[in-house]
Formats: sequence, structure tokens, C-alpha cells
Amino acid sequence: MNTKVCGITQLKQLQQLDGLDIDFAGLIFYKDSPRYVGDKIAAADLKNSDFDLKKVGVFVNADYDEIMQVVEDYGLDVVQLHGDESPDLCEELSEEVEVIKVFKVKDSKVSIDEMVADYDDVCDYYLFDTGPLQTSPEGGDLPALQGGTGKQFDWKVLSKAKIEKPFFLSGGIGVDDIAKLKGFKHPDYYAVDINSKVEKEPGVKDMGLVLQFRQGLKK
Repeated sequence: MNTKVCGITQLKQLQQLDGLDIDFAGLIFYKDSPRYVGDKIAAADLKNSDFDLKKVGVFVNADYDEIMQVVEDYGLDVVQLHGDESPDLCEELSEEVEVIKVFKVKDSKVSIDEMVADYDDVCDYYLFDTGPLQTSPEGGDLPALQGGTGKQFDWKVLSKAKIEKPFFLSGGIGVDDIAKLKGFKHPDYYAVDINSKVEKEPGVKDMGLVLQFRQGLKK
């Protein structure tokens, strides 16, 4: 099972993730996120670093030129689109870079196959995350566009869907969910995405928890 750790803001932690054989690392380029990386890691430092993991740039409703400029400046391998991006934009980007399109699961009544239908031919992966939250930021939850909500959706809705594309499972996943993750079955289940449940604070990961998570998945 592949592992993606999202919300990285330190070059040192990227190096540590690479040493732990993490497969993907997410770097958030959405300025309203507490995990915004654009002013924390120098573009040249990231571009010139030699990692085995794939560097994933996370964007929310950015346009093609903005995304591709960041891809070039930071040497990104993958882009993750976390907003309302159109199939046309996904297709245009996919000609230059691997694309993960995010879908937010609001409840167990949604039709996953209908949700992804227009994107089937225009991206490389899907990522399913928890849908918009109803509680306010003052209550401890972050707006859904920022990710790292710490909340899970009902994974059974994915089990019922065909999907037919490699997908990442995201949303409030941590060490306590390892057994549940191993019990979840789907032929296109490709990777697990972790973020807030392995943090000391937004953007700063607890590497002990990341290691525990990675080792737990491998057992």
C-alpha cells in the first residue's frame, strides 16, 4: 500500500519522509491554508533536491499558468486539484504532469461513480476526502478546502462504487486506523493519505507517528 503524507512545510521533514520510504509528499500551495508552503521552502532548494518520493503540489481553483509555473519552479512530480477544477483543466495539465483530482464525500448517499464520471479520461488518480464541514473554524475544524480536517467519511460508499482508477483514501486517517485500512477492500485502492493525525502542529509532522503508521501498514 502506498503512503502519502500531506501538508509538509519543512525541507528537513521531506528528507526524513524520503528516508522512511514514503511514496508521496504533499506540499500545499493554497495561501489560506495553515500548511501553505510557498513562503516556507525555497523553490530552488526543493527543485534541486534528489528524492525518491514524488512531490505533490496541492492547489485549490488555481489556473493552468499558475499551476505550471509552480510545477516548474519547485520541480513537482504531481499536482493535486482540491477545488472545483474542470475536466478541461485536468486534461490540459495531464499532458504535462501527473494529476490527482480530489472529490469530497459529503455523506453516504452520494454516487461516487457519477461524481467522477466526467474526469475518467483526464486525470491519473482520484483522491476521496471528507466533504465540507458544518462546524466553524472557531470550534476546531478547518474549512474543507484547506484539508487536514481530522474527520472521516464512511468508506463503505467507495466499496459500492466501480471507480476504475487508482485512488487515494484521505480524511482524518491516523495510526489508530491501521486495522481498519487493512480491512478496507477495493480493486483500485492505491494509497493512503495522512495529514493532521500525524502532526505536532499544522505543517509540522510527528515523524515517530509517521514511522509507526508506515510500519503498521507493512505488517
